[in-house]
Amino acid sequence: MKENENSYNNNMSELDEEKVNYQEILFKYIIHWPWFIASVLACLIGAWVYLHFQTPVYQVSASIMIKNDKKNGGGNTADLESLGLGGVITSTQSIDNEIEVLRSKTILKEVVNNLELYITYYDEDEFPKKELYKTSPVIVNLTAQEADKLPNVALVDMKLSPEGGLDVNLKIGLNEYNKHFDKLPAVLPTDAGTFGFTLKDSLSNGKIVGQSVVRNISAVVSQPFGVAKGYQWALEIAPTSKTTSVAVVSLMNTNIQRGQDFINKLMEMYNRNTNNDKNEVAEKTREFINERIKIIDEELGTTEDKLEAFKRNAGLTDISSDAQLAVSGNAEYERKRVENGTQINLVRDLNKYINNPSNEYEVLPSNIGLSDNGLTTQIDRYNELIIERKRLLRTSTESNPMIVNLDTSIRAMKANVKAAIDGTLQGLLIVKADLDRESSRFSRRISDAPGQERQYVSIARQQEIKAGLYLMLLQKREENAITLAATANNAKIIDEPAAEGAPVSPKPRIIYLIALVVGVGLPVSIIFLIGLTKFKIEGRGDVEKLTSLPIVGDVPLTEEANGSIAVFENQNTLMSETFRNIRTNLQFMLENDQKVILVTSTVSGEGKSFISSNLAISLSLLGKKVVIVGLDIRKPGLNKIFNLPRKEQGITQYLSNPEKNLIDFVQPSDVSKNLFILPGGTVPPNPTELLARDSLDKAIEVLKKNFDYIILDTAPVGMVTDTLLVGRVADLSVYVCRADYTRKAEFTLINELADSNKLPNLCTVINGLDLQKKKYGYYYGYGKYGKYYGYGKRYGYGYGYGYGEHTIKEE
Repeated sequence: MKENENSYNNNMSELDEEKVNYQEILFKYIIHWPWFIASVLACLIGAWVYLHFQTPVYQVSASIMIKNDKKNGGGNTADLESLGLGGVITSTQSIDNEIEVLRSKTILKEVVNNLELYITYYDEDEFPKKELYKTSPVIVNLTAQEADKLPNVALVDMKLSPEGGLDVNLKIGLNEYNKHFDKLPAVLPTDAGTFGFTLKDSLSNGKIVGQSVVRNISAVVSQPFGVAKGYQWALEIAPTSKTTSVAVVSLMNTNIQRGQDFINKLMEMYNRNTNNDKNEVAEKTREFINERIKIIDEELGTTEDKLEAFKRNAGLTDISSDAQLAVSGNAEYERKRVENGTQINLVRDLNKYINNPSNEYEVLPSNIGLSDNGLTTQIDRYNELIIERKRLLRTSTESNPMIVNLDTSIRAMKANVKAAIDGTLQGLLIVKADLDRESSRFSRRISDAPGQERQYVSIARQQEIKAGLYLMLLQKREENAITLAATANNAKIIDEPAAEGAPVSPKPRIIYLIALVVGVGLPVSIIFLIGLTKFKIEGRGDVEKLTSLPIVGDVPLTEEANGSIAVFENQNTLMSETFRNIRTNLQFMLENDQKVILVTSTVSGEGKSFISSNLAISLSLLGKKVVIVGLDIRKPGLNKIFNLPRKEQGITQYLSNPEKNLIDFVQPSDVSKNLFILPGGTVPPNPTELLARDSLDKAIEVLKKNFDYIILDTAPVGMVTDTLLVGRVADLSVYVCRADYTRKAEFTLINELADSNKLPNLCTVINGLDLQKKKYGYYYGYGKYGKYYGYGKRYGYGYGYGYGEHTIKEE
């Protein structure tokens, strides 16, 4: 029955201990609630200050559609192909490539330069200072080229008076310039460039309209490339899906209007550059056609002059009917020879153009009237590769692997074009030979015609060839002009740039939440770190974590404990109740015939003698005869505690001479009639040897016959081995540790003593708990009648005992 009760108590104790562990952890932080309140308030105030001084950032977004041949069907290319202009404005770039072009630093720098975003204005009269975008009364002028050469950021402080005067303080690195201008516009020459200053507002009688006080304006001039890199970081372009060519352009900026202007200007600059790329082939074709028209015009004028001179000199007015019939029969072949000659000249000119080293990476003239569709197709493909190479070179270098691979493809395609040109020319020459044979057959039919007529036909034929070529080039020039005029923008804005209602940064809710978390987390971290750096025990919780030995009591620091004696008869003080609790638990741990209690500690100063003395007093108040024996014979202390008159007499005299009567050395106490003291006596030269003799065992046997309880006040076990020798005569050992004094590392010795059974029936007492530190909030409620409610049923011991409202019969 007793075993079942003990098992039940142990199980309940484990459950209660697990529950209260969480309570102690929580209590360790709750007792520092002022820290938490102060930290949270400080962090919230800091968050408010941060939000007050932080400039809000908005997200300006726009939807754009990027035209792509694969996804958009090529736009109006089909209409232009019907006019013979196919291949002039084609694009094989993917949407991802176009997005990279939009985000390139080159085009972003063009936008920054165009909008002069490298100059930022601030109103210094505001607190915090307010940024001025397009609202600054003074405009600072510095070209983008000069801004690129600035060694450092230029800081311009300006004071604008109502009369239009301006005081300027300009700092560029270590250089500083000061200047006063009576009126604007004005210029300030510096080593880094020439700064100009103009008024935005109009003047009325020499005064600025709407201004009556001095305005303090500042401007920051940065390098455009650095500003472009900042916008590249803030710019985000992402396609809406893989099946469309629609993308969303988003820009993070502190000014909504500036963000809208930036996106609009970005689209404008992108379309302008893209159109320039598209028109490059047409521009080269126009140059080629104009050069050929100039040459053909000169040759045609010469041929017509020859024909006019021949007719005048020969006096030709009519041709005989026979010759006319022969000539008409030969007309068909002569027409074919004219067309053939035109194609041969075009192919030879094209061959000369492609072999010119100065045109190594230039597009070839396209749509010039070649009859060979295969050659025209290869020329168009070659031009597409050349355009792609030039486009990539804007944001890369010739060492880029993509450029190197593209150069290889261009060289291969160029070889194919040359081969196609050579093949086409050979075919045309073969056709020419056939036509010449047929023409010779008809020539023999008119061999009898006058030589003048034959000469006339030859000159007329040359004139017809030149005229036909001239008319064709004029037609192609007009078609090419239509191509240039028909170029459409590559990107189109679907949704105009607009900002969301609330700024995306900073977000007050998140900032305040972070401040709250930091405000709570900072004290928690500090308390946790402080806990890690504490090397001394603070209370029961620390002891329970360091050892599994039962804790029979906790002795607090009170005013009652200022002296060595804290327990008095007929008093229900805190210290009296504390030692009653210790007394009760020790009685539960002692068997019926056990009465020797050993009290020790690790080092001196932990309150070993204080505990043993007051424990002896508490036991004597039960009506039991109690003797406290001073076995700390190296440093006797009981004489001072109990004010004993005979300090030289004690147990050492008996241990050195067992023939003496031990009871003669026992002295009564004036604290209680049932309490007796056996002091240590004279300090011997061999204390360890005395305690190791059998005389100590005989002395304890004598005391057992005369007293109900024997309290042994021994030496600190961590300093000498005397206590281990005394342990053989004890029934129960009380190990005293002191809060904020005993080191945690010393519990290694305590556990070793328990494991090796060097001290019998070992338990611990925690001494010196400072309740004023609020670390031990679980000590409360002693009440009027001295009942101990501090722990309830939580602290059962390894023996299955507990306390709380438990009392013993003797009380």
